[in-house]
Amino acid sequence: MTAELPGRLGRTGVIRTPHGEIRTPAFIAVGTQATVKAVLPETMKQVGAQAVLANAYHLYLQPGPDIVDEAGGLGAFMNWPGPTFTDSGGFQVMSLGVGFKKVLAMDTERVRADDIIAEGKERLAHVDDDGVTFRSHLDGSSHRFTPEVSIGIQHQLGADIIFAFDELTTLVNTREYQESSVQRTHEWAVRCLVEHRRLSDVRSHTPQQALFGVVQGAQYEDLRRQAARGLTGIVDEHGRGFDGYGIGGALEKQNLATIVGWVSSELPDDKPRHLLGISEPDDLFAAVEAGADTFDCVSPSRVARNAAVYSADGRYNITGARYRRDFTPIDAECDCYTCANYTRAYLHHLFKAKELLAATLCTIHNERFIIRLVDDIRASIPAGRFDELREHVLGRYYAAKS
Repeated sequence: MTAELPGRLGRTGVIRTPHGEIRTPAFIAVGTQATVKAVLPETMKQVGAQAVLANAYHLYLQPGPDIVDEAGGLGAFMNWPGPTFTDSGGFQVMSLGVGFKKVLAMDTERVRADDIIAEGKERLAHVDDDGVTFRSHLDGSSHRFTPEVSIGIQHQLGADIIFAFDELTTLVNTREYQESSVQRTHEWAVRCLVEHRRLSDVRSHTPQQALFGVVQGAQYEDLRRQAARGLTGIVDEHGRGFDGYGIGGALEKQNLATIVGWVSSELPDDKPRHLLGISEPDDLFAAVEAGADTFDCVSPSRVARNAAVYSADGRYNITGARYRRDFTPIDAECDCYTCANYTRAYLHHLFKAKELLAATLCTIHNERFIIRLVDDIRASIPAGRFDELREHVLGRYYAAKS
């Protein structure tokens, strides 16, 4: 930790990995299948990405962790020179397994239940106390993840920062199920740490990896605090615990800061905290203020492929008719390659013509926009300008929606 947000949990700091430092707060770009879709790794470096996160579930299914291992690890395989993360695969196993894909039952008006399945889907994942049995979304083949399997996959993938295998619940699961799930995730975390230490000794020829435990507990304060305290109490025979912590689970947007604050206040100050799956400007400010150090999300690249682009004055769709003859950049205040060289009219044309370059150019812009915003947030903390920056940025960005 190098600077603090007075009276709050926000701070700046540095995470040191075998492949370089990450200055925090930091946005971690998501390259699910060892690529940020449509963008070269070299370009991601140019837009300011400090690290990328890939997905253990997807890389396990294709091409296989043994191939990534043989290539020299995730960074070497994808030609990315900086720090790398992999998540445990738990989110994908659960979300794809119940048919919700990237969103896990956020409608909290639904009746509480524990056998949650998306409408028109069938269950592809079954949880027990030992692990999860699931069918591949690619070919329907059967697979099983346990804490040991997930950690083994992530060791082969070779990321600098890896995550313990956890159970991800939905917001409409019953309180009783949430309680049992938090306990299950705790027991899995113990097994993950044991297997991580064992494999670190076996694979001592490879760069040492940092293991983060994951805090679950849905929207319940007592369960979140219990889960956080439980993880900090897990240590090996040498008294070593987790190297950092992830804050996971489906969150109601309006409660994000509150939940992150509960968890951050229970976690040690000298360990990094990663919030899984957020990138909207208001969420970034809220998360940093509540103590999150890093965060990842697929949204900047995903919405870019669907013609949605960020600007200081809000997000808009470049395929709108008004942009057909608009020869200005996406955002006149942006310093990205796309805004320096291409116009809204050209991007409008690319999408209408279904040209692949459209996704590349808009992804470059969106990733740069979010990375630069978090860079600005990081700089604002030691400068004493965090609140001023938040008021200015969010006041403009959401003005059209108010």
